Amino acid sequence: MERRASLTLLSVLFIGIALLYLPILVLIGYSFNASPMVNVWGGFSTAWYRELLHNRQLLEAALLSLEVAVTASTGAVILGTLAAIALVRFGRFRGRLLLTGMVNAPLVMPEIITGITQLLLFVSMVQLFAWPHRGFTTIVISHVTFCAAYVTVTVQSRLAGADRSLEEAAMDLGASPARAFIDITLPIIAPAIVSSWLLSFTLSLDDLVISSFVAGPGASTLPMVIYSKVKLGVSPDINALASLIVCAVGVCILGAGYLLARGDERRAREAQLAEH
Repeated sequence: MERRASLTLLSVLFIGIALLYLPILVLIGYSFNASPMVNVWGGFSTAWYRELLHNRQLLEAALLSLEVAVTASTGAVILGTLAAIALVRFGRFRGRLLLTGMVNAPLVMPEIITGITQLLLFVSMVQLFAWPHRGFTTIVISHVTFCAAYVTVTVQSRLAGADRSLEEAAMDLGASPARAFIDITLPIIAPAIVSSWLLSFTLSLDDLVISSFVAGPGASTLPMVIYSKVKLGVSPDINALASLIVCAVGVCILGAGYLLARGDERRAREAQLAEH
């Protein structure tokens, strides 16, 4: 009975993994298709990768998306970490309930509602202050808004589980509260911060709905360009670009996992040495 249950679970797991990764493998395979028809195999060719190098629209959109993702992720990590520290370390303070609601609201708010409200906000700000004009700045501000919520929740859970007595011991030895936090607690929550940055980077790079509302006429992110092209039919150079993105993301995930694993092993060795 247990063996049949195990086989059933393995079958379900295999089907789930196949449904997730088979389309990606098909996409990568068709990026080397010599035929311009997506559903017709015309032989192996790297022509679409060469074509991609001369597609200025896609390259500019990819560069803009990367710049937005890096800037928004960094800003979201800073704001989200500060919010998590306030919620965990400052106890009960006036406005705590409001801050908690503001943190959780972007997690459940439909993207189309977020996009409309931010568009109205930016239009009103331009009328009142002549800033910010729709483009790179408005996209970054919008992405920071919803990415910071994910950072706060992730770092908050990690910070709540950190041992406060280590900081107190450091302060007993003469360290200031800020120095004790930087030297003791920050390395403990560093994996959560790194994970939050990677998550924010992915969410920003992937966003289409909010960017479509707040982007100006001359600022099109990569998802916006891809969506506009796919509506007219899948282009082979899109397959090549998507394959490069998949490979880049895979390398980043493997690298981050390796670094986090090395950090956990180092902390485990330090703990064993401390016990002895």
